[in-house]
Amino acid sequence: MRKYFGTDGVRGTVNEEPMTAEFALRLGRAAGFVLTRHLKHQPHILIGKDTRLSGYMIESGLCAGLTSQGMNVMLVGPVPTPAVAYLTRSLRADAGVVLSASHNPAGDNGIKFFGADGYKLPDELELEIERCLDDLPPRPKAAEIGKAVRIDDARGRYIEFCKSSLPRGFRLDGLKVVVDCANGAAYDVAPRLFQELGCEVVVMNAKPDGYNINQNCGSTYPEPMCKRVVECGADAGFALDGDADRLIACDAAGRIVDGDCVIAALAEHMLHEGTLAGGGVVTTVMSNMGLERYLNGIGLEMSRAAVGDRYVLEMMRDKGCNLGGEQSGHVIMLDCNTTGDGLFTAVELLASMAERGRSLAELVSGIKLFPQKLWNITLPRRMDVLSDETVAAAVLAAEKKLDGIGRLNVRASGTEPKLRVMVEAEDEKLMLEIGESLSGVIRKAVQDA
Repeated sequence: MRKYFGTDGVRGTVNEEPMTAEFALRLGRAAGFVLTRHLKHQPHILIGKDTRLSGYMIESGLCAGLTSQGMNVMLVGPVPTPAVAYLTRSLRADAGVVLSASHNPAGDNGIKFFGADGYKLPDELELEIERCLDDLPPRPKAAEIGKAVRIDDARGRYIEFCKSSLPRGFRLDGLKVVVDCANGAAYDVAPRLFQELGCEVVVMNAKPDGYNINQNCGSTYPEPMCKRVVECGADAGFALDGDADRLIACDAAGRIVDGDCVIAALAEHMLHEGTLAGGGVVTTVMSNMGLERYLNGIGLEMSRAAVGDRYVLEMMRDKGCNLGGEQSGHVIMLDCNTTGDGLFTAVELLASMAERGRSLAELVSGIKLFPQKLWNITLPRRMDVLSDETVAAAVLAAEKKLDGIGRLNVRASGTEPKLRVMVEAEDEKLMLEIGESLSGVIRKAVQDA
């Protein structure tokens, strides 16, 4: 049983346990001890964050705990999560940390660890850190504490990394793009990246104030981005989330291109180029049946992992695949980075458009998605509502109605106190009827509990 770590690190409301300065200090001591106990050199760890005001508080507490345990800390400031994964490897750090709650509002924050290889920490290490939190290790001697330094060129390093997958001299001149930075970690690097590649860039939501991250903008609210694309005659739009590890795109007509469509376009392009590994892609149980049908039609297998990019990544490595992701916009290209990377994904889409002379709409024209809807049911506390007899019976009845013609997925969120009900079917009316009915049963069970 996990006490602090969820599917994407430690996350919570700021100034409530566990997302407090005191906890960050303790976590720094515990993580410093666990991550460095086998090292024979002075350990280094890198810390990046998004633009939440609370990042300063959490960063200070965590840094104090890590240095008190003997780790040298490299502070890179506001950078995307995938930048931390890359910089941890590039700067030869022994671990990396991201302070972000991704697409959540500014009042939340999170702490996520990467290993020296740029991959998220395995479950066994997170559990060991949790055990250490309950029994903190002895402090090193005064002469053995670590130091903290700031790395001033981290953003420039990451921009160069994002361009590294393209041939030297390759440019995207003539393409006009809208970029919604969600007032988050990519507020600086995203516009610079696309400008350096030659794009005409229309920038949205790139003025973070510590409170406005993800506020009616970014990948969770892509509609303003879609509207701007149409208004200014852009070729494509890209909406990032707060830490820029996910991307929702839109074509020139303002039509949403979600993670499933992005994966379809990239898979077809990589198959055409002979660079797709593993004979298929890895997605999650939330991915649309239309994507599966499309991939099967071009001779590719689609494997489904549990929701969460860490589970997608695990299955990708098991199956030898180099492309995978989630409908929500996390897209992992293992030949490029070890985690979802919204900017890398956007660059690859634009490169495909330029190389093949196709619009984004044309790149995704082959996939026909089934009507699908997600109902989010807020829970007042941690509770197992799915074990309720009435709810269990309603779920079973819905599954029978969808047998062979659709899918149902009901799961607890790994990052928020919500239950998510996803229904899809070729018949949109049936999909809506089943979703509304089942959601109503669940809401009543939550109220009565």
